[in-house]
Amino acid sequence: MSTDTGRATDQAIAKIKALISSGEFSAGDRLPTERELSQQFGVSRSSLREATRALALVGVLESRVGDGTYVTALSPELLLTGIGFVSDLARADSLLEMHQVRRLLEPEATRIATGRLTDGDLSRLEECLHRMETADSEPAFIEADTAFHRVILEACGNATLSSLIQNLSSGTMRARMWQSIVARGAVEATLASHRSIYNAIVARDADTAAAADLMHLAIAEEWLRKVLGQTLEESEPPPVTTT
Repeated sequence: MSTDTGRATDQAIAKIKALISSGEFSAGDRLPTERELSQQFGVSRSSLREATRALALVGVLESRVGDGTYVTALSPELLLTGIGFVSDLARADSLLEMHQVRRLLEPEATRIATGRLTDGDLSRLEECLHRMETADSEPAFIEADTAFHRVILEACGNATLSSLIQNLSSGTMRARMWQSIVARGAVEATLASHRSIYNAIVARDADTAAAADLMHLAIAEEWLRKVLGQTLEESEPPPVTTT
């Protein structure tokens, strides 16, 4: 993409965002045709096409084959998916930073959710624990672990907070965490930390539930720090020796 084309695409993105922010385009609205928008914005149709693709990637627009382009529901679940995409591609040091942000936010979400989780939610948490205990593979354990925290986060009553935390904890990060757990023979300890969170929630003790989650994430951070440190060491080129 040339510099001029890039600027035109950025211009089109900014104008579409402005129209949505002003209320001219609302959630669920169909955008005018590509030809109409390119004339309105004073950009080429190729630049407009790149702009709509970019906004579709971050959950702002949705292209429907044969029907046109629509503004999405603009929900946090859609708008924050880009974070999950970035976290899957992030370097080792960035993964650690993302986990640290999760550690700051998730215990408070757990505190809020403790009094809001229904009996059905508690049953789902118990099921997730059972699936973690009986998991016979890495993907099965990670899926159950992810589901456990998702049940809690979705009960906190704040879709933005819930989506942000879930997208910060990417599949890549969870896989790295699992590697560290197995390497240290810490599967039982990990299960115990989840059980502590669950028991505090069942007792409706919000402070203890938040503390248990904080401890779980703090320990996990140390494990992640070590496994990522090993990855960085392995990726470093060997020292140059002279004779």
